[in-house]
Amino acid sequence: MSCARNAILATLIVVAQAQDAVAAPCIAPERPFLPQSREDMRLYADLLRADFETYIAEVQTYFRCLDEERARAFVEAREVTEQYGQFQRAQE
Repeated sequence: MSCARNAILATLIVVAQAQDAVAAPCIAPERPFLPQSREDMRLYADLLRADFETYIAEVQTYFRCLDEERARAFVEAREVTEQYGQFQRAQE
């Protein structure tokens, strides 16, 4: 097999593996609702408190997901850049 065919095959294999490795997208949590009325705030205090605490926990998970995705994308971009260099050299 020629060098160009090997490079193309290697690139296709890496692309297929990368597509399998892509994680689920990071989904931002829904912002909690806060009623305008102080009376409603007092009436539903336990529910509202739970909603805010859930949001705070979920937004931390969301931030971790974004950090992990950013790191993964940097690694992928570096690998793709290296592969593109291999492709360019194979064209010479």
